[in-house]
Amino acid sequence: MTSAAGLGARRTGSRRAPLLLAAGLCLLAGLDAALLLLGLPAPVAGDRLPQVHGVLLVLGFAGTLVALERAVALGGRWPYLAPAGLGAGGLLLFTPVDLSVARLLLVAGATVLVALYLRFWRRQPSAALLAQAAGAVSALGAALLWLGGLDVPRMLPWLVAFLVLTIAGERLELARVGLLAPGAPRAEQTFLACVGAVVTGVVTTLMWPAAGTLLLGASLLALVAWLVTYDVARRLLRSTGLPRFTAACLLAGYAWLGLAGTLWLVAGPVADGTRYDAVVHSVFLGFVMSMIMAHAPVILPAVLRRPLPYHPGMAGAAWLLHLSLALRVVVGDLRDVRGAWQLGGVLNIAAVLLFLLTAATASVTATRRASAAARTPSRPGPAGTGSSPDASPGSSSGSAPGSSPDASAGASSASDDPRSAR
Repeated sequence: MTSAAGLGARRTGSRRAPLLLAAGLCLLAGLDAALLLLGLPAPVAGDRLPQVHGVLLVLGFAGTLVALERAVALGGRWPYLAPAGLGAGGLLLFTPVDLSVARLLLVAGATVLVALYLRFWRRQPSAALLAQAAGAVSALGAALLWLGGLDVPRMLPWLVAFLVLTIAGERLELARVGLLAPGAPRAEQTFLACVGAVVTGVVTTLMWPAAGTLLLGASLLALVAWLVTYDVARRLLRSTGLPRFTAACLLAGYAWLGLAGTLWLVAGPVADGTRYDAVVHSVFLGFVMSMIMAHAPVILPAVLRRPLPYHPGMAGAAWLLHLSLALRVVVGDLRDVRGAWQLGGVLNIAAVLLFLLTAATASVTATRRASAAARTPSRPGPAGTGSSPDASPGSSSGSAPGSSPDASAGASSASDDPRSAR
């Protein structure tokens, strides 16, 4: 029966794979566009790719991932319209199809994503859910503004709010934020105040760019301070394996988000040039990509029903990402050294590809080992060992002695919702 259940789980994951593939193709196209923007040769050249680079990666890639995870957690069929719309819209961005079609699909996907959060809210309202819903509304706002003809630099705050608020809400929802019981209500109120300030700053940037950017920068710094104060990541840095990797990625991501907030607070609105590049990549590479790396061993097994054990190569990719981003932003952008900017950008791309390759290899290897173990005839073990040939393949993937909930990568494969603590 266990084997049959495992087969059913793999089939379920296979049906979700095309949506994840769409997100992956958007990522690859976005990396190709990044090479073009760096002034370097790219596998695919085109005038349109650099123009859609930001939306392709934020809504096409990251948006599809967020929507897919939420659809899996909610269950049913209609929720998958969210990742389908965002993924299809992202794919059409790098085809000859008229841009208006892709923009409409992105609006449709973001609309369904908002509807998903409304359904979640009816089930169980929470501060974490409110933050994530605000992020989804920001994604819809960005898609509508782009459909209406607003350029990407003007709608950048909306794209930032989408992923920052989604991730901040997830940190609270995942029950991995160490709130002390006596201070929990006050801490939650402070969290919501930070979320409200971010939303207010985003909306204000449309009418009063200078004032809105100032408020947005300050509110991002306040949110970072909250996360650093209450997130359990600081206490996991002394652990090993997946918990330490997750903690390091989280804290590094918070540092990059803090830098972006500081640049907005000090420099005000920026629409091009080195400061713009610094803000954009501090948020979307330093913060968002670091968070994706941190949570991949937990989230992806629940979505694809395939094990993804932690591998040291993941840490190597994360180190490369942050060091190369420091070269790009601190030396290349802030000191205006073009060579450092280009080299850092190329190494950024290499880091992302290295992580993808490492994760794919680890998952395939673990899946094959699990399949081989399932086909091995059971043998009676020593009394009291408690061994079982039918143990779930994902039950130990990435776990480490003394691991926290951040380390339970394998446990998430047992449920469609990696946030089972909800």
